[in-house]
This record gives sequence, structure tokens and C-alpha cells, in this order.
Amino acid sequence: MDQQTKQDLKHDQFIDTTKHGIEWATENRRSVIVGSSIVVALIIVVIAGAIFYKNRSEQASVAFGAAMQSYQTPLAQPGQQIPPGVKTFPSVTERAKASNALFMAVADKYSMTPDGRISRYFGGLTFIEAGQNGPAETTLKQVADSWNGDLSALAKMSLAQLYRQTNRDPQAIELYNQLTAKPSSTVPAGLAQLQLAELYEGQNKPEEAKKIYAQLKDKDPKGPAGMLAAQKLNPAPAAGPGIQQQ
Repeated sequence: MDQQTKQDLKHDQFIDTTKHGIEWATENRRSVIVGSSIVVALIIVVIAGAIFYKNRSEQASVAFGAAMQSYQTPLAQPGQQIPPGVKTFPSVTERAKASNALFMAVADKYSMTPDGRISRYFGGLTFIEAGQNGPAETTLKQVADSWNGDLSALAKMSLAQLYRQTNRDPQAIELYNQLTAKPSSTVPAGLAQLQLAELYEGQNKPEEAKKIYAQLKDKDPKGPAGMLAAQKLNPAPAAGPGIQQQ
């Protein structure tokens, strides 16, 4: 087969292939257009969703900042001289109520954002400070059941404190044991164990408390929990008469 014949065959094959492609595109033109449109639409949805989430996150951050500013507002005693333009609250309860409204508004409006989820946790804390234990428990349980392990641990720790304040020690003990079994960066196992030991001391069960302190001391003697446990096991003697403490 000479060179010219080979070139003619390649040319014919190219023409056939091109023709076939054109015929396929013509026959499937509608499906190609629809498929391309779907891909483009999906890309637009993803980009629009990302922009929307970014805007919502920024709005949530601003609103959370305003709530935290309220929560950190100083308290003023009756008759205390306040500089002009400085906002204060007369009591912890009043500050908690005002801040709680802001935190819960952020939590409800921006629930899918990180600041929205953190706001719900602070909402639970401020419910406690405002003396509203029922809403506090409900709110903290919502946070405790969330997928965010660090935030969930904080909520469980606060719930345990609420249970102790409301004479529900068995429920507090259960939460401390959960936090010990599944520690997080926000609530290490040692911290949960120290709180449990403190609870036992309040129940007049010193032997149970000592057992926990001894375990912490042996497990991590140079860590914060271990060192504090050692101090609990061997408290420094009180200064005697005539001895001045520096």
C-alpha cells in the first residue's frame, strides 16, 4: 500500500469519525444541552450557597459580638459614679436577662453558623444567671446533643453544675462520668474527675473523693489535675498564731 493510499484512508477515517460525532451530537443535542444546563445550575447553586453562608456567618459574628459586649458590661452599685457614656447594669441578673435575649436571638436566627451555635450555649449560661433553670436546662441539652464535641462537652459541664445546684446529684455524676469517658479539648478528663470529687466531698463522701484524687495524682503527677489532686490529698497546714503569711 503506497503512502498516498494510506493518507486517503486516514482522511476517510477522520471524516467518518467527525461525521459520526456530528450525527451523535445532533441526535442527542437536547440531552447534551440539558445535561450541561444541570451542571451549570449546580455550580451556580454551590457558589450562591457559599456566598449566602459567608454573608450569614459575617452577620452572625457581628450579632454575637454585640451579645458578648452586653454580657461583659460592668456592674454598678447604687450611688456609684459612672463616667458619662458608660453603660452598666445594676445586677448580674439584669445583665443576664438583657444578654440572654441577644444570645438567643443570634442562636435562633443564625443556628447553622458557628457563632449561632456558640450563642445557644451562652444562652443557656445566661438563663442560669437569670434564675431561669427550666429554659437553661432545655437550652443546654440542645447544645449537649449537638455534633460539635467541644461545645457539647462545655454544655454537659454546665448542665452538671445546674444539676448540682438543683439537688440532682445523680444526673450530675452521670454527666461527669460521660465527660471522663469521652474527654475533649474544652473539658479534659481530669477536669471532669476533679468536679466529681468535689461533688463527693459535698455529699460528705471523703473516701470516694480521695480515691479520685489518688488516681489523678498517680496518672498525671505533673499535670494540672494531678497537681491539684495532690494538694487536695495533702493540704498545706494552716499558719499558726504569730506566724505571718507572705
